[in-house]
Amino acid sequence: MTDREAETGRLWIRDPIATLGEGAERGVVVEDGRIVELVGKGAEPAHPVMKVFDASRHVVTPGLVNTHHHMFQTMTRAHPAAINKSLWPWIASIYPVWTRHVNAENFRLAARLAMTELMMSGCTCASDHHYLFPRGLEHAMDIEAEEAAALGLRMTLTRGALDLTGAEDSQALAPDGAVQDDDIILADCERIAARYHDRSDGAMTRVALAPNAPFDVTKRLMRETAALAEKHDLGLHTHLVETAREAAFAREVHGMTAADYLEENGWLSSRVWLAHGIHFDDGEVAKLGRHGVGICHCPTSNMVLASGICRTREFEAAGSPVGLGVDGSASNDNSNLMEAVRHALMIGRLRYGAEGITDRDALRFATEGSARCLGRDDIGAIAVGKQADLAFWTLDELRFSGSGDPIAALVLCGAHAADRVMVKGDWRIVDGVPPGMDLEKLRHEHHQASRAFLENF
Repeated sequence: MTDREAETGRLWIRDPIATLGEGAERGVVVEDGRIVELVGKGAEPAHPVMKVFDASRHVVTPGLVNTHHHMFQTMTRAHPAAINKSLWPWIASIYPVWTRHVNAENFRLAARLAMTELMMSGCTCASDHHYLFPRGLEHAMDIEAEEAAALGLRMTLTRGALDLTGAEDSQALAPDGAVQDDDIILADCERIAARYHDRSDGAMTRVALAPNAPFDVTKRLMRETAALAEKHDLGLHTHLVETAREAAFAREVHGMTAADYLEENGWLSSRVWLAHGIHFDDGEVAKLGRHGVGICHCPTSNMVLASGICRTREFEAAGSPVGLGVDGSASNDNSNLMEAVRHALMIGRLRYGAEGITDRDALRFATEGSARCLGRDDIGAIAVGKQADLAFWTLDELRFSGSGDPIAALVLCGAHAADRVMVKGDWRIVDGVPPGMDLEKLRHEHHQASRAFLENF
């Protein structure tokens, strides 16, 4: 079977070691980009198949879904200005570096490298919260759309924005060169929605609107983006209460909780998902849950910046979907979503105990929960009718030797690279890499471009 043979005809993915899909012990049948049959223990496909893929070396999971990232930040990993700092000193130090040096050329390389890393870690769908639009980078969303299409990565183009600077508001952190005028932002949101937003089942590209955070955007921008999202049926996204300081900011500056601030500005709905959401109180958790607001848990960056631990259990109990994100590649400092699954388990056990969160819970965050955050019911699970977005993992490394439960082994033993990845029935990762991609060339070009970000250090 060639790498592209899954495109036409019925393909039986046969006899995996294990699958994260009930009743699929002998695998799944894929046709026209969808899962059309689960083959149970001792069974054969109900209808003839044209091709067979021998999955006997693989554990098969749904493709992972990344609900929060900042891909441009791959240019500033372990940057001397930012290491060993908590969020606010970190971002104050690194913002000027980004504003001076991010341009269309290095942004394209940053996005390509981040997307490639994600796919190699088993990711089939991603959202990138891009909020930095210095002069010359006005078409950042178009660049991301092109790069995602070239790789075959399902994408939510999440158009971020900044419209307050530190010169205008003592709480804001963005320098002058990072912000845009509201009317320019809103016009570009309309343009991107018209060009890229596809609400159809199985869509490869959708759009969400994402003012960066309440401390560096105006109320007008929050309200206007909510209205645009309602008009075009788009998702809404922002950072919220990643740190205790942000929770205090809402009370001190706006005279209300962060959840009440969302409500006042038209942001309490199931189209909304929030990055981090660490420092909500019990009443806020209940309110967000009642409205189905999603929470993107970012365990790796939360540990690096020592921001706190997301209350994943309470949110799910309240009714909020909980997804997973790698967050920025300068606060993570990588784009590996499977690694974030393991970190979600470990940090979750610090809060809830060894029995309080399982390997399946952590995988659920990265699949079904993330899909719900992005407003998608066509991905995130191995089930009939879902898109054929699948990750294939081998257990032939030393780290897995002696493991008994193949699914648990992926998380507990630390899987970090998928052997194969399928998106919409097409093989997008084969033998651990995107077919035809020169990874060394990409790494070299990206690394050379990143040298400019070390100017004056």
